[in-house]
Amino acid sequence: MIVRATPRRDPGASSGLLRITLSRSLCGRPGGKRALGGSRPRCCGGPIPQGAGFTLIEILVVVVIVAVLALAVTISIATAGGERQLSRESERLQALIAHACTEAELSGREIGVRISRNGYAFTLLGFEGWMASGQKDELRPRTWVPGLQVALYRDGSEMRLVEDESQSPQIVCFSSGELSPFVLRLALGDAAKHYEVRGKADGRIDVEAVDMRP
Repeated sequence: MIVRATPRRDPGASSGLLRITLSRSLCGRPGGKRALGGSRPRCCGGPIPQGAGFTLIEILVVVVIVAVLALAVTISIATAGGERQLSRESERLQALIAHACTEAELSGREIGVRISRNGYAFTLLGFEGWMASGQKDELRPRTWVPGLQVALYRDGSEMRLVEDESQSPQIVCFSSGELSPFVLRLALGDAAKHYEVRGKADGRIDVEAVDMRP
């Protein structure tokens, strides 16, 4: 209750005493406006509205949900990124081997491909055997993307990957237009698919994505 002193002169009193009038504030006035939600304002000593804010458990639940969603998005992005890398690597290898086979037909010289764990290189068949192509264009040596897993198959059996330049290439593009049949399997990390580059005897080269999930 607020006390407000109002100087008023009572015409019926000769002493000139001030009459003190009391008025109710908005908080306590009957029929006065109240705070939203029907609760009394804090200045009136009314109770704090129930259910305001969040409990600690509710906040923890929200944090856990956000963390799970963030992890799912991160895994999805990483998986998609790995599959894109595999797709680009497979398509690049397909194009380069096709280019090497075309060069073999045009030049009349066999061109081989050495596959190792670190990458691959093109070689030319000369009088002294297989030697590095020495070219700085498309047929230059290449390295795999980091973490790439490589497996090479011929006639259903896995072949050993080369370890040094003295070994013969596992894949050969012949000047006749033929190609050593092969299947080169490329996998990367947790990618849901692996890619296979498949060479046919007639010189055709295909790329296929194979789902690794059961």
